[in-house]
Amino acid sequence: MKYRFTRYSPWLVHFNTGACNGCDIEVLAALTPLYDPERFGVKLAPSIRHGDILVVTGALTKKSAERLKRLYDQMPSPKFVIAVGACAIDGGVFQKSYSVLKGADKVVPVDVYVPGCPPRPEAILDAIVKLRERMSQVEPQASRQ
Repeated sequence: MKYRFTRYSPWLVHFNTGACNGCDIEVLAALTPLYDPERFGVKLAPSIRHGDILVVTGALTKKSAERLKRLYDQMPSPKFVIAVGACAIDGGVFQKSYSVLKGADKVVPVDVYVPGCPPRPEAILDAIVKLRERMSQVEPQASRQ
């Protein structure tokens, strides 16, 4: 069984956990007409309950980890997660702080990692396109349903 929504446009939900906002600016730049993400069928979702792909940016603190988990649980299945930037992947420059967890994958399962500080908008769009290709070929996992 393939994911049904791959025939349609996946909607992104952007969640900023904090940090310098460099990755947030790049994610928003990737959604502008200059890069035209709608040619791949990608749109920004108005609500977490409409989103298919959760884009996480920033260093994940203990407080934001609770919110991230709550948002992930509110998304409809199937759901996918993209960690954008060094902070979302492993804590980045904040990884030795007492309140920072070492990446978003400690809280939710991450499907695609986009390294960089901050990553370029082209890299973010490339990750979304590769995730769409992977979604059309992969069987759904029981743990994610």
